[in-house]
Amino acid sequence: MDGLILISVIISLSLFALSLKFFYDYLLEKQELKQHIQEKVIVDRFDIKKRKTSRERMLEKTFYYADDFSAIGNRVNFFSESHDVERWLMQASYPYSLTVERFQGLKIFMLLVGFILGVLMIIIRFPLSQFMVLILPLTGYFLTIFWLKGKAKRRQDELGFVLPDFLDTVSVTLQAGLGLDQALRDIVPYFQGPVGEEFSRFNQEIDLGVPREQAYRRMLERNDNLAFQSLIKSLIQGSRLGVPVATTFKIQANEMRQMKKEKVKEIAAKASPKITLITSFIVMPTVMILIGGLLILNMFTGEDSLLNMFK
Repeated sequence: MDGLILISVIISLSLFALSLKFFYDYLLEKQELKQHIQEKVIVDRFDIKKRKTSRERMLEKTFYYADDFSAIGNRVNFFSESHDVERWLMQASYPYSLTVERFQGLKIFMLLVGFILGVLMIIIRFPLSQFMVLILPLTGYFLTIFWLKGKAKRRQDELGFVLPDFLDTVSVTLQAGLGLDQALRDIVPYFQGPVGEEFSRFNQEIDLGVPREQAYRRMLERNDNLAFQSLIKSLIQGSRLGVPVATTFKIQANEMRQMKKEKVKEIAAKASPKITLITSFIVMPTVMILIGGLLILNMFTGEDSLLNMFK
């Protein structure tokens, strides 16, 4: 009887130890799966295909027709040289998967659309249609160029706006003991927009074996924001001189916040003359016209009007 009890206890302890081993293996596999998801899904979130909106589908169809005019667009390159278009596309992060050839065809396509609209206005005898047949094609041509340049400028402005917060986060992470590459991999997924896109691409280039300084210089080529370029140049110089990266990020964050304050002050200073201009040439004449109109109406209508006085 005692032997049976001893065997039962040994079997129970063996099963308990076996269950602990299986549970430990489960925790290890779960941790590896989380790390795999973080590295392959979250970091590479820019490669995930999102559902296209109706506006994006319409633009893609327009761009499809624009491909037929790319050869003409490369020849008619007023204010849109190929190297300038390439720079604008890089700064705008290639919106809607545009290429230089497709953009060159797009501006010619919009020129033809404007011309067709002008002809339709002549047919329906729209006022000033003889001028519209010239104005609308030029509007379609230059509007395409201004759209791309505006998109590039907005992206560069957003890049400089978010950068100080990103640098503070990286600086704190580096001071905690992590390396730069691991810190960027952990932080980049939590930043949307241009900052996340640029440093995510930087991480991918480093993983593919691109030298660090070359990856930095590619970031300089893709962006012309002064604050961002100052950061990348400081990182290149710091890597050559051996300056701690955490110190570089902290100093750059403080400098960028100061630059942001100065820019806000500059925008505020420019707003005052604009308000004065609008008040002087729009609001005041409108008020004077209203007052004068009321005086004229009172002079010719009512019991005390001039007409009643002469009767």
